[in-house]
Amino acid sequence: MPVLILSARNDLPTKLRSFQLGANDYLSKPFSFDELVARVRVQLRHGASEDASTVRVGGLELDLARRRARVEDTVTDLSDREFRLLYHLVSHAGEVVSRERLLSEVWGYSFDPGSNVVDVCVRRLRKKLGPASPIQTVRHAGYRLALT
Repeated sequence: MPVLILSARNDLPTKLRSFQLGANDYLSKPFSFDELVARVRVQLRHGASEDASTVRVGGLELDLARRRARVEDTVTDLSDREFRLLYHLVSHAGEVVSRERLLSEVWGYSFDPGSNVVDVCVRRLRKKLGPASPIQTVRHAGYRLALT
């Protein structure tokens, strides 16, 4: 999905950081409404030509159709739970996602909240993705997918 940032900040470090975090375009205030519309149209045109079955976050590429993940040169097939867990982290990239939230949204409410099933699945995912795995543990909070 194309990302266009509208901001009152127009300093170069802010713009560069936005692009580094995945923004496709950056527009500073004040701006012309016509320019905004033109930039949105360009992003939608570019977005339509890209493969919608692949999601990229930082160095991770997640193939939604084939249920495969790629980090650097490591390509691996994922089980259903591994895929759903990784997709949830990709959907909330950069955010800390608690174990409880992962249990309820990936496994459903039928699992015991005291279970270590999330930790086990994350460990398997990290092993499959290799040493460059972008999954980070946030102590006493949960997990986060690194943006870089």
